[in-house]
Amino acid sequence: MKTKPGIPGLRTALTMFSPAGRRAKLSTLIYHRVLPEPDPLRTGDPDADTFRWQMALLARHFNVLPLPEAARRLRDGTLPARAACVTFDDGYADNFTIALPILQEAGIPATCFVATAYLDGGRMFNDTLIELAARLPDGRHDFSSIGLGERALAGTDDRRALVSALIGKFKYFDPAERAATVEALAASFGVCLPNDLMMSADQLRALHAAGMEIGGHTDTHPILALLDPERAREEILAGRKRLEALIAAPVRVFAYPNGRPGKDYRAEHAALVSQCGFEAAVSTVPTTATTASSAFELPRFTPWDRTPGRFGLRLLHALVTSR
Repeated sequence: MKTKPGIPGLRTALTMFSPAGRRAKLSTLIYHRVLPEPDPLRTGDPDADTFRWQMALLARHFNVLPLPEAARRLRDGTLPARAACVTFDDGYADNFTIALPILQEAGIPATCFVATAYLDGGRMFNDTLIELAARLPDGRHDFSSIGLGERALAGTDDRRALVSALIGKFKYFDPAERAATVEALAASFGVCLPNDLMMSADQLRALHAAGMEIGGHTDTHPILALLDPERAREEILAGRKRLEALIAAPVRVFAYPNGRPGKDYRAEHAALVSQCGFEAAVSTVPTTATTASSAFELPRFTPWDRTPGRFGLRLLHALVTSR
């Protein structure tokens, strides 16, 4: 695919709102998957062609840094103008098979935050539900056992609505109970689900060997705010310990599962991450970081846009509106 052209005037505007030094701002993008082709049930994930022009535009207009370096330079007041980071959450296999070659092509470093329980054939609860909704045949299906009644499936809109209802139903369950209940639900419909959505240990090691940062994301991806302090510590440290054993290198940065302060994690969890020896951590507050930002609550936002103009404007808007 031919690289999309740059956006006239964008670089100048970005520099105005994200200069170097003490007034610098850090734009950190969140991705989860990069799909081989567009998927109507995963509209928040770009396909490979979209991701390719997004990275080309980012490389042309921003100075993209590894997250640990960016966090350190933000604290020290030495960030370059138009500083940015690219991050991926959860540990999907296509981060290695699809995203990595595109990142290398664009010369962009990235950080992959990995929930270790799902390596080597695991499947996150939301993916089980999405795959279930995608694979059920058209017709009426009974979800009364989980309080959702009968659902008619006759097209993409019906399947999207089912995905939304299912994820909303289970999102804040205890992780162990959630996994068992969701898997039992899928099995009750006799649907065969994929077991290769997440990275293998070999892929994780290869991703690290290719120069990408590996970050902690707990072991089972629980909502930390729902756990007692000791269990939260265990989740954070268990994920880090396994990652460090796999890549034989320090794991320096962390991402809070779901990442909304006050709802998904609290100030005590940010303090806990610091006590556990991480250098920085990221949330999902949709703005850019400034020198006033805590190194353990760096904001990030998702680039939903599917045209270069809108993508560029979103990046600029995040800078203009941040404080």
